[in-house]
Amino acid sequence: MLPFFQTNIEYLKGIGPKRGEMLKKELHIFTFADLIQHYPFRYQDRSQYNKIRDIVSEENYYQISGTILRLDTVNTGGKPRLVATFTDGKDYLELIWFAGIKWIFPKLQSAEKFIVYGKPSLFKGDFSMIHPEILPLLSDTKIPTGWEPVYHSTEKLKEKYLDSKTLSRYIKLLLEQAEKELQETLPEYLIKSYRLYDKKTAIKKIHFPINKTEIDESRRRLKFEELLYVQLKVLGENLKNKREYSGQVFKNLKPRFMEFYDKHRPFELTNAQKKVIHEIREDLSSGKQMNRLLQGDVGSGKTMVAFLIMLMAVDNNAQACLMAPTETLAFQHFYTLRYYSEKIGVRIHLLTGSTPKKTKQKIVDLLSVGEIDILIGTHALIEDKVSFKNLGLCIIDEQHRFGVAQRSLLWKKNNPPPHVLVMTATPIPRTLAMTLYGDLDCSVINEMPKGRKPIITSHRHETSRNAIYNFIHEELRNGHQCYIVYPLIEESETLDYKHLTEGVEMVKVYFKNIPISVVHGRLKSQEKDFQMSLFVKGESKIMVATNVIEVGVDVPNATIMLIESAERFGLTQLHQLRGRVGRGSSKSYCIMLSGNKLSKEGRERMEILTSTTDGFKIADEDLRMRGPGDVTGTMQSGTMGDLLISDLAQDAIILQEARKVAQQILQNDPKLELPEHACIRQQIIAQKKMNTMNWSRIS
Repeated sequence: MLPFFQTNIEYLKGIGPKRGEMLKKELHIFTFADLIQHYPFRYQDRSQYNKIRDIVSEENYYQISGTILRLDTVNTGGKPRLVATFTDGKDYLELIWFAGIKWIFPKLQSAEKFIVYGKPSLFKGDFSMIHPEILPLLSDTKIPTGWEPVYHSTEKLKEKYLDSKTLSRYIKLLLEQAEKELQETLPEYLIKSYRLYDKKTAIKKIHFPINKTEIDESRRRLKFEELLYVQLKVLGENLKNKREYSGQVFKNLKPRFMEFYDKHRPFELTNAQKKVIHEIREDLSSGKQMNRLLQGDVGSGKTMVAFLIMLMAVDNNAQACLMAPTETLAFQHFYTLRYYSEKIGVRIHLLTGSTPKKTKQKIVDLLSVGEIDILIGTHALIEDKVSFKNLGLCIIDEQHRFGVAQRSLLWKKNNPPPHVLVMTATPIPRTLAMTLYGDLDCSVINEMPKGRKPIITSHRHETSRNAIYNFIHEELRNGHQCYIVYPLIEESETLDYKHLTEGVEMVKVYFKNIPISVVHGRLKSQEKDFQMSLFVKGESKIMVATNVIEVGVDVPNATIMLIESAERFGLTQLHQLRGRVGRGSSKSYCIMLSGNKLSKEGRERMEILTSTTDGFKIADEDLRMRGPGDVTGTMQSGTMGDLLISDLAQDAIILQEARKVAQQILQNDPKLELPEHACIRQQIIAQKKMNTMNWSRIS
């Protein structure tokens, strides 16, 4: 017999097979558990009534009692609309419906008085309400009072009368049946010390609160529980790895490490770099397998840290590899590190998808017998035929561009497993880092190398183009180089943004006789590398590109980054592009060029970028504006899309508290064997059987 909450949703009274299929398809509600955890996204305060004259904003909801004076069906050649003239006795308001007219029309004729609830729209100076909720006041009408839940639905569901109110009725019915089935999932001591609702009360009050306090307290309980189980999962994985997997011990720091550090190091390390190297060295000498995340803003010196760590492996008779997501970035790392390696006799090679077959076979042969110390490459490193004699350290750059499965293939190339360092130049908000990479120890380089000048960032409109081009001419005459980046390769019929193919022609007109490189994602690898090399060598002065140069291009002589249609890019992308300049000692500039018409979000992005160069602040703002789902993009996670009520952009304080509690629980009772943790252990076991990522789910 299935547990109660795993019952198919179609078996709830009133739903049936047809409605059940629609709920599955539209809202992913498959079971009783899914429905009871389909939480309201907002609430209507139906205890307050307004007058029409109170309407002053399109942002607020209003509830008004009154009568309908007139009904008209208007057809101006397009789709017909129903217009009702509504009055509260003193003022007038138009109510408008574009859909469901056949259903709405008789409803509006069923009574003399109505309660109208909705959000106003402003058109040509007058407010109206489009598709308001309307309730005829009849003798048996139950007048709304207090707080009513509002649930996500879809247009297809609403067409079949599965709107928010219908979902609310089903949830109320389910709650009545589930009274004895809801089990507590938090220890009593946590409920008391944090003054939390018990599980049963929280579920009831989240759906049907009496007041604002009940909404806040039920949300607090459910968010805390959800984030606690997320942290128990990721921290438990970390603890398990350290308990179960031993790692090679790297204690020696000579001869190569010390020779390079003392004689060939190109610059003085920052305190942040030294701190990170110390943290990693402790991991490498602990006898436990290292799994560490290294965050560092663009230009903060992660590559130098990576090289020094690889030398630790080499000095201890182990091999190291560095995997990058693109050939461009792999080439950049190889050329930089080969220059350093040759000074101290370290054998380094490059392996990518475009490596010639004979060369690839030679590298594979040398690698397997230990004749290569460091291997730089792309996905080619995880091919089956690539085997190491003794792989001691894997470094994965721009980690979020790789899948977990790809990363694990490198991990399996040695026994014992190699130490793993994953790096990213994309700053991750603290709340995301605690969930996405909570199973990793974390290090941060939050300091720039000495001598770096801040990049001067400005936002300009199309009318400033000539002045911008004149400024670029001046920088080129002074011996510098320039990037010009476009969001699209070819013209789009739906997006009115500057595109690269048109841009190349325009640049050729304005910058006659100046050599130009063109780089975009559709170029073959060899052509892309050739174009890049022209710019790196200084043989071309302007690089016209798409955002394929977001990472991996390091040209200290480039001092201008011009971003066309900057409103098309996200905050993090803009910051990454800006990081391509400012890598030398000369003053550098990032100019974001946009059209004159910008959305509110577009203006906000421009303001943020011009006000700060701190990547971590920008990442926090990006999370706030876009939400965790959009920010993570292709980042691999078993927790992100699975959150039911928590919002990582808003719930940082709850998350930090939940993490602290999870750490205490696992420190005192790593296997959850104490009687007070029985409810947690049982919940985790139940969810593992269901193969569910979010262990806090009702099972």
